Amino acid sequence: MTSIAEKIGELREQLERLERAQQDFSASTRLVEGLRTEAEIRGFELTVDEPRELGGTDAGPNPVELVLAALGTCQEIVYAVYAPRAGVELEGVEVDVEGTLDPRGFLGVSGEARPGFESVRYSVRIQSPSEPEKVRELVRLVEEHCPVLDIISNPVRTSGSAQLNGSPLA
Repeated sequence: MTSIAEKIGELREQLERLERAQQDFSASTRLVEGLRTEAEIRGFELTVDEPRELGGTDAGPNPVELVLAALGTCQEIVYAVYAPRAGVELEGVEVDVEGTLDPRGFLGVSGEARPGFESVRYSVRIQSPSEPEKVRELVRLVEEHCPVLDIISNPVRTSGSAQLNGSPLA
């Protein structure tokens, strides 16, 4: 069986031979009822909803909670990918993530409150017998290369379109 380090090493070798590499990721979603939605990602189905106090039925996590979970899980994955490169033996990694959001922005009550997070904080707990300086280097590598941390920390070009009954809205 191929180890994570071997698999990532093979992928790195393939990518180093390319001048440019891009991979598209996608999700399809639909509003089901009330505020409950369903997402399909690579054949996985996920129910997304708002908590009762925000008008939902609490049938699943809400989108901003998924962003927090995405950051935590992405960091854990990047720790697993970079640990061999940093010479760190990982026994475990856990991440707690919190975000502060003012719902007045989302609901259009305040023009001063933004609709998204005002701040996001995370705390990483690493279990490892490795030397602290190697673990510090691993932390640096993760913070430098975590895709979700990059996405939420830096502006990303976005574009969108809308259709009404199958026809583009101008």
